[in-house]
Amino acid sequence: MPTPALPPHAFTWPPVTAPLAQRHDHVIEQLGRTRNDPYAWMKYIPRSGTRSLDTLPAPLHTHLATEMKYAEDILSPLAPLVAQYQSLMHARAMHEAVSLPADSHGWHYGHRVPEGATRRVFYRISPEGQEQILFNEAERAASTHYYRATDHQPSPDDRYFAWAEDVIGDDRHQICIYDAQHEQIKTIVPADAFGYGGFTFSASSKYLFWIWRNAHSRPTRLYRTTVDTQETVLIYEEHDPAMFMQLARTAAGGFIALTLAGPETSEVRVLASDNETGQLHVIQPRHKGISYEISEWAGRLLMLTNADGALDRKLLAMDPNTFVIESELVPHCEGVSIISVMPFAAALVTLERENGQHRLVLRDPTGAVRPITFDEPAYVIELVTGQAYDARKVRFVHQTPASPPRWIDLEFDSGNMTVVAQTRFDQFDPQNYRVERLYARAPDGEQVPVTVLSRCDMANDTRAPLLLTGYGAYGISSEPAFSLPATVLVDAGFRYAIAHVRGGSEKGRRWFLEGRAMKKKNSMTDFIACANHLVQTGYTDSRWIVAHGLSAGGLLVAGAMNIAPTLWAGVIAQVPFVDMLNTMSDADHPLVPLFRPDWGDPLADPDAYDYIASISPYENVQVAPYPPVLCTAGLKDDRVPYWEPAKLLAHIRHCSTSGNPAILQLDLESGHQSSSDQGSEYSQAALFWAFAQQCVQANGAMLGQA
Repeated sequence: MPTPALPPHAFTWPPVTAPLAQRHDHVIEQLGRTRNDPYAWMKYIPRSGTRSLDTLPAPLHTHLATEMKYAEDILSPLAPLVAQYQSLMHARAMHEAVSLPADSHGWHYGHRVPEGATRRVFYRISPEGQEQILFNEAERAASTHYYRATDHQPSPDDRYFAWAEDVIGDDRHQICIYDAQHEQIKTIVPADAFGYGGFTFSASSKYLFWIWRNAHSRPTRLYRTTVDTQETVLIYEEHDPAMFMQLARTAAGGFIALTLAGPETSEVRVLASDNETGQLHVIQPRHKGISYEISEWAGRLLMLTNADGALDRKLLAMDPNTFVIESELVPHCEGVSIISVMPFAAALVTLERENGQHRLVLRDPTGAVRPITFDEPAYVIELVTGQAYDARKVRFVHQTPASPPRWIDLEFDSGNMTVVAQTRFDQFDPQNYRVERLYARAPDGEQVPVTVLSRCDMANDTRAPLLLTGYGAYGISSEPAFSLPATVLVDAGFRYAIAHVRGGSEKGRRWFLEGRAMKKKNSMTDFIACANHLVQTGYTDSRWIVAHGLSAGGLLVAGAMNIAPTLWAGVIAQVPFVDMLNTMSDADHPLVPLFRPDWGDPLADPDAYDYIASISPYENVQVAPYPPVLCTAGLKDDRVPYWEPAKLLAHIRHCSTSGNPAILQLDLESGHQSSSDQGSEYSQAALFWAFAQQCVQANGAMLGQA
């Protein structure tokens, strides 16, 4: 496969003048400290509705329009290269549909992307083998500029199929239901629903329980809506802005569970399925420092908790009526994290992580234990949601950076594993790639895992351009999952690496705590250590590393860029959280009360103020030769608003001595996530890869044939 080639003139950036943002003194006094935010004027929150370019204040409208024109002009020479990368991604078309698990009534639910299409079609197959189309995302998206659907689920009686859809880009959903009896789609909740784990059917299928988002986009209320008449009743309202809400029906169907959780506290309220219009009951009142989740198995409630110093969590059994703890099913084992629990009548399945690797553990009602692992350098296991409680097997997804997802059934009785479906791509052979797990030494001596994807025909001592990505926040691990765009980049002569920095949970809860709050800088120095290790071991050259991060990963890469601006050939920051001090000082931001334990509270804690001020990317731009920087933003994003990268880039242009471009690619129609069609995903990845290739070739990298 030929390497995508830059045009002959593309080794230098076009001589396009970057926007010069006005600087207006905006002095902020806080906790006896004073700072000046000269680009504070870029922040705009409308009194109502969502932002649009036409409704922005005139100076801001003009500036953002200029930013968009600059991005278009500076990136236009890359258009042929972007098109080549897109073509290579689309050439690897998926040609095998993957199905979801069958439910207890024999119906088989699935989805596929038709040939030549970019959006999914959801369907089901009856016990008699007849297919029925549930809904087509392309039809739902036809009249909107933005579309993303999530949390698809059938009702327990299989009459209804529900999903949440965002048609604006602001993460505020409507909930829709396909009624199989009448063969029609109706909107049950027209607006302001929370779609990510925010709704479920009752066991009888008569009611839909769902969560409402307030004006600050915080999930705060639980409602019950009658599916046939749409009569709606408020069940519960949460008044603590630091508590997040999620909703689920237990696998055995005995309870609806409302989980109220913050980073350090949780409380679960349950509603018994035999009393669907009754009151919620508290399992255990919230207590600072104690977190727990609830599931149901073998006639008992299960509590997965960190109580009593169980840092990596333990599993307790409880009486389902009194909520009294009866026994300890799985004791705490430091360094072995219990990630999730999936109960079946015949076995209890836990997803765990040991030494940075996933494993499944099966426990039968007699207490017998069977661990399931894979002998690979790096891989991901994911339990498929929505499986029938009375199933005699568990379905999970296995993948590696080189191997596309495959759906595997593990039988409880025999332990046999069967691959029931596998994602296959044209013009792609997993045998062409090599996955490695390396370890970089951090400044304090910690060993930081790094996953590297290379071509098999590239020797380990061959220095190649490298894209290094990471996240490192909220205890979310950067999983070594398969990425088709990443394989296309590797075929172009790059290596693709994932830095498993502190702040995630790759090495347990301690790994998270060591990259959180007053230790957040560890994430950034870990990322730098990974880059340096890849140079020292001969995997890449110090001039050929492009950093990439998404959201809080944008904080990671921008912070690392400020610490070591000359280490990177380029930096790509997607919707990056980079105005850390100002955002965490905004009590009205929808996520600030929730995440104060993760970042600190600069409104109340002087030490937290000083620490955040010392690492916040926007505050710490210095006079230095900055690399080329590409940031993306969604105008309708309420999680990480557009002004965060806009302010950062303006400050970089003001201070940088290199003359390299600092680019803001602003999407007027999206929020924190792009529209969920395959074309959008490939288009954005193609731009990132073309930008990365331009950056490293400008530094003398030679890309060979793949």
